[in-house]
Amino acid sequence: MNLLELSALLLCLASIFSIINLRILKLPQTIGLMVLAIMLSLVIMITGLVSPDFLSYVTTLTKQFDFSVLLIDVMLPFLLFAGAISVDVHELLKDKVTVLFLATFGVIFSTFAVGSGLFWLVEQPLFGLSSLGLSYVDCLLFGALIAPTDPIAVLAMVKKMNLSKVTETRIAGESLFNDGIGVVVFLTLLSIKIEGIDNITVQSVGALFAQEVVGGVFLGALLGFLGLKLVEYIENDHVELEVLITLSMVLLVPVISHVFHFSAVLAVVVMGLFLNQNIDSDKNKDGVQRAMGDYVYKFWHLLDETLNAILFILIGLEIIPILQNFEMSYIIIILLVIVLVVVSRGIGVFVPIQLLSIKKVFEKNTALIITWGGLRGGLSIALALNLPDSIGEGKDLILILTYGVVLFTILVQGLTLKKIVK
Repeated sequence: MNLLELSALLLCLASIFSIINLRILKLPQTIGLMVLAIMLSLVIMITGLVSPDFLSYVTTLTKQFDFSVLLIDVMLPFLLFAGAISVDVHELLKDKVTVLFLATFGVIFSTFAVGSGLFWLVEQPLFGLSSLGLSYVDCLLFGALIAPTDPIAVLAMVKKMNLSKVTETRIAGESLFNDGIGVVVFLTLLSIKIEGIDNITVQSVGALFAQEVVGGVFLGALLGFLGLKLVEYIENDHVELEVLITLSMVLLVPVISHVFHFSAVLAVVVMGLFLNQNIDSDKNKDGVQRAMGDYVYKFWHLLDETLNAILFILIGLEIIPILQNFEMSYIIIILLVIVLVVVSRGIGVFVPIQLLSIKKVFEKNTALIITWGGLRGGLSIALALNLPDSIGEGKDLILILTYGVVLFTILVQGLTLKKIVK
């Protein structure tokens, strides 16, 4: 199946599943699509018991495209940019310290808490997993890939929760930035894994982290500033040109980031925030207008919804090869890891909020809402698939645990979040 046929298939599935969800399931879009995609995967697995050749064909089909590359290099920049231009940038700037502290502390704490907890569980004879050979760094890699929340799923849910503007901005901003921090932490740990702990120094780790973060923010700010000047020059007279400019810049960010080893995730978020501003205008008596025309925002909203639908169908279909390596003995450790992830997320959110509450005001139960709203998604799965084969059999366990957490957060937390907010 070539790229055109595959794209046609995914778009058709996205359309059909969206209609079924809209008229029959009536679930939130992301959850409904995920449920239908998983149901499709289970039907394929059951059909495969009767016709192994059919299952083999579908498995080969899912392996034809590299999901991790497709998401991280192609889909994620578009989705994050669409998310960044939908956030109230002025509210975000007022609360930038809160958002950055929540994102940074939460990701780093969860990485080490979940990684250490998983390493302890693996070492217990009760579970019989010590033969997989997972090292402490391998477990930390799992902690790093599962720590960042999925801004696509989170933003889709938050928009329908009728939260206050401040709380909504904090949740959206924290979700956007913890993705960038999470990827940087993951890449730093991955370099430790590949090069070996003996060849890594504190200085080299610090330099790599700084290069990814500072470089990503600088690149995003530079391109965002240039883009802002371009759309100001156009003055919303040619909206199709504004769309073309934003599309080309979003595609350009990953290319430059790969060359200089910057964080493309952070860069595209910062660029989106730069472009999502008001500008002075003599034409407007009120004094301000948005840098980009409404048509641009509608275009990116449409692209966001389309890619979002395709993403969750891909997540559902990617479970097929993972289920083939599933063992019933994994169920207990999956449940324990889910508890570990949720509790770690809770502590990682609660501690910063308690510290920040000395000078800032938070709505009641903000920590609970941010904790339970920490949905995981495609990024975690893409990073898990990106793990080196040198991990051995332990990679299958990490993939299964990642999928278990992703399904729990989207299906259970996603479905109950509205009730918790109320």
